[in-house]
Amino acid sequence: MQLDTLFIDEGFGALDSDTLEVAMATLEDLRSGGRVIGLISHVEAMKDDIQAQLRVTRLSDRSSRVEVVVPAFAGANAG
Repeated sequence: MQLDTLFIDEGFGALDSDTLEVAMATLEDLRSGGRVIGLISHVEAMKDDIQAQLRVTRLSDRSSRVEVVVPAFAGANAG
């Protein structure tokens, strides 16, 4: 069976910085190999390493706001 899409609800907040780096490199290897990786994370340090994001924020009225965040550099290598 081939899995082209992978969603991970992380527990990365419990990882030390070296192990977190290995985990992020592994996810990037999967992504660059053609996989779609969805990562649910509350770890602030990971936000800089994730190229495109959907940020879900709970509002005071208990509704949610979804924001698409794609850094300017993310499309720089697209061709």
